[in-house]
Amino acid sequence: MRNQLLVVEKERFFLNDRCKYLIQGVIPEKYTIEAFLDNKKLSVSTKQCVAKSAVERFQDGELLGGQRVEALIELPEDLTGYKMLKAYAVFEKERLEWFHIKTSVLSKKRGKPQFYIEEERVNRKNHSLVLRGWAAGASHVQIRLFDENKNSLSVPVQRNARMDVEGMFRECLIDREPGFYVETDGLSGKFLYLVMRQEDGSKAVHKVGLGTKEVLLGKTEKYRKKALDYMRANGVKALAVKAARKLAERTNRPVDYSDWLPKHLPTEGELSRQRKATFDYAPKISIVVPLYKTKEEYLKQLVDSVKAQTYTNWELCLSDGSGKHSPISALLEKLETSDSRIKVIYNEEPLRIAQNTNAAMEAASGDFIAFADHDDVLCEHALYECVKALNENPDTDVLYSDEDKMSMKGNRFFMPHFKPDFNLDLLCTVNYICHLFVAKKELIDKVGLLRPEFDGAQDYDFIFRCVEEAEHIYHIPKILYHWRCHEDSTAENPESKMYAFDAGKRAIEAHFERIGIKAEVYQGEYLGLYRTRYIRDYDPLISIIIPNKDHIEDLERCISSVEEKSTYRNFEYIVVENNSTEERTFSYYKELEKKNPKVRMVYWDGPFNYSEINNFGASYAKGEYLLLLNNDTEVINEDWLEELLGYCMRPDVGIVGARLYYEDDTVQHAGVVLGFGGIAGHCFVQQPRGNTGYCHRIICAQNYSAVTAACMMVKKEAFDKVGGLSTDLAVAFNDIDFCLKVRDAGYLVVYNPYVELYHYESKSRGLEDTPEKRERFAREIATLESHWPEIFAKPDPYYNPNLTLKSQDFSLKRL
Repeated sequence: MRNQLLVVEKERFFLNDRCKYLIQGVIPEKYTIEAFLDNKKLSVSTKQCVAKSAVERFQDGELLGGQRVEALIELPEDLTGYKMLKAYAVFEKERLEWFHIKTSVLSKKRGKPQFYIEEERVNRKNHSLVLRGWAAGASHVQIRLFDENKNSLSVPVQRNARMDVEGMFRECLIDREPGFYVETDGLSGKFLYLVMRQEDGSKAVHKVGLGTKEVLLGKTEKYRKKALDYMRANGVKALAVKAARKLAERTNRPVDYSDWLPKHLPTEGELSRQRKATFDYAPKISIVVPLYKTKEEYLKQLVDSVKAQTYTNWELCLSDGSGKHSPISALLEKLETSDSRIKVIYNEEPLRIAQNTNAAMEAASGDFIAFADHDDVLCEHALYECVKALNENPDTDVLYSDEDKMSMKGNRFFMPHFKPDFNLDLLCTVNYICHLFVAKKELIDKVGLLRPEFDGAQDYDFIFRCVEEAEHIYHIPKILYHWRCHEDSTAENPESKMYAFDAGKRAIEAHFERIGIKAEVYQGEYLGLYRTRYIRDYDPLISIIIPNKDHIEDLERCISSVEEKSTYRNFEYIVVENNSTEERTFSYYKELEKKNPKVRMVYWDGPFNYSEINNFGASYAKGEYLLLLNNDTEVINEDWLEELLGYCMRPDVGIVGARLYYEDDTVQHAGVVLGFGGIAGHCFVQQPRGNTGYCHRIICAQNYSAVTAACMMVKKEAFDKVGGLSTDLAVAFNDIDFCLKVRDAGYLVVYNPYVELYHYESKSRGLEDTPEKRERFAREIATLESHWPEIFAKPDPYYNPNLTLKSQDFSLKRL
């Protein structure tokens, strides 16, 4: 048993001290740590680790007489002449070996960046590689990929923030974005090297095997080590149970897009049927493309993709902005004569992208205008799907589709972007519409051509102007466009075009100015993302409604966090007492009202009904804005009320929700999708804090069908208009139903990620853990569906039907 309680979970050097070696793991209770370098006893400081995450707390419950500890060993600067470092768990006369490492290995690790590879996926069929992990050092860590001859490869490395990694290294500051992600193809040879180099030149190297033998050897060694470590910690029986569980999990793994895409493209038979199809409405679609010294291979691929369209009433307008001595003029002449539907505009002077696109648009004679970049590719059925949508939705002014990324060679497709239906606040955060975008010519005549002052984000500005005037916007939830990735493309290397992101910021500002909204726009956490702060004309009163039954520690923490954190001060509390049984609770209420003049206690004496309790509290509210707040929440950021108000004071917004975390810093709520779990559920549940989620959706302000009422601001006007919360939903789904009522009344529901709170969920009322509660839960599901049969019969417009409803991480629907 004691051997099972000897586990080393982590071991590393301090990043900023070559002589400090840290070991973390489990040893038996009452034991301490001693360390020796051969026979030389070393100084060791040991402390017991307190479990912070829910997972760790669960594991600690299974330690069976063990303790999780952290041992910091002081090593000499010079390790010459020593052979082995050993650490022992010691109690009285018993000494158990806990850890050992050769000094030759220690010397190689010393002073180098620390790293961890979380995902290493080699696909030998298409010679591609995916690497994901993190690297940390005492200074900035540069990450690059090299081939087996140690030549640097031009492969973009995406960096991302990792709060979990920052928490590991308390001894010094590390990079703001220690996480990395590498995806590339067209690889050759047997090996690659991932090199992580600090500013002083010290480096760590991870060798990646590309050949069959190398890949198998690497995997075998990795799994052998993991299995051995687990068996030592938990025993043979536990290893067998884990192995069986892992095998079962394989069937539930997220779907790989390379497997998904071929099964969702039209078959040859379907393409043939599309070519023979006729439509009652068969508009001409003009595809406008600005060219600038375009690589001939890419231009041919684009033109071939247009010629291959199963819908044939199109024209292709190519404007060559390369100037007088264009290197592609000969090819353009051939293309122009190859098909009467191809128009070429030859420009004497070099043109920037907006002017170049405008030249193509002015030559277009179509009923609708579609936009494409000069090196991208349309799927064969792209125009067919557009015209099909126009026939089914004849009032449509604007169309857009889903898209993915394409490798330079055009033989591999990845990073699909499955978009929601029109989402105004997401559009104000990121140009999520992008490709394929199609607009009615009559609409374009109204809003005007592309504006040169927005070059770099000219399409973003144009999309805003179109959607502002459009009566009907239609989203086709299918991949119809492949966006080629260049090393210097904003698709994969955003730093290469900083001017484009500044232009994007100005495009959003111009949108707000046109519609009369006072706002300031800032660059977001990542390039291409934006954050809006709304400017208030005045500071309205907010009525914070908090239902409470006993649990005065929770209520005290909640109110204290509001008082101590909030920079916005014009608010009142309405605490709705309901069915408390502890005498000290009522004593606390009197004390609370006495010491805080903003608090008003009101007393609900009926049975528990969350909807009735909040409606009762709202009847006492003096504020223009109500904030429904659970007593088991705790405020994180000081400007949370300003962030809620900023959106909620917009005339078109009725409700604003927050980003909520569990106590262990994992996401509890980041919006609600109808259909999750068979009815409705929170997005990105249990994603670590700092993760940004699918297409960064966790950190994007956006519209959703619903948000949780654990922290929900609502206009009092909207609350009254819909009659408050539905009282036939006593416990569950009343907030979902309320959001749907407010949306039905013509308001938007906004998720604002910049409102952050902890939510210690289910503390106050417990879980659905009895037959009676489960029966009530089932009844309320049926009630919610009966309120909104048409809504639940369709996919959630703010999600995408290609994404799964079986998990909340926005992964692909299973094949």
